[in-house]
Amino acid sequence: MKRKSMLSIATAAVVLAVLGGAAISAQDKYTVKVPGGLAFSEFRGYESWETVSVSHNPDVVAVILANPVMIKAYQAGMPGNGKPIPDGARMAKIHWKPKQMEVFPGPTVAGALLDVDFMVKDSKRFADSGGWGYAVFRYDAASDTFTPGTLEQMPPQGNDAKCGFACHTVVKTRDYVFTEYGKR
Repeated sequence: MKRKSMLSIATAAVVLAVLGGAAISAQDKYTVKVPGGLAFSEFRGYESWETVSVSHNPDVVAVILANPVMIKAYQAGMPGNGKPIPDGARMAKIHWKPKQMEVFPGPTVAGALLDVDFMVKDSKRFADSGGWGYAVFRYDAASDTFTPGTLEQMPPQGNDAKCGFACHTVVKTRDYVFTEYGKR
């Protein structure tokens, strides 16, 4: 009886060690950072920010989200009001592969997660990129991890907080923001 009890305890210890190791090895996305740039942790809670807009093309479905500072700027008439967006404004853009809705054929919905893009307005920290810092974090479903975007990916992304600046210069007159805030 004593041997059976010892075997049960040993088995339980092994199971706990394996499960505990798996839990410890799972990535905390909030620890990922673009070298020399933005950290995922600077956007903690983005999943519950208000939706600004949605977009899609044959390759991706996206939702654009904004924190309360950015929403207030939109509600004040940005970008048409000509005022700069205040420091502290943050935006997130989540990209998924499009797929057909399974239960109701026809609509295209979000499929597999591809990446999460971020922007933050900080005029002092990012003075050389229009006051905005940018980051792209690619998602790898096989490992359930995020990594900073690279120049080898599409679109190519430099590994710094200026990775989106070149693209956003075409909307300099809109304080570097493409997305319109739809009427509600």
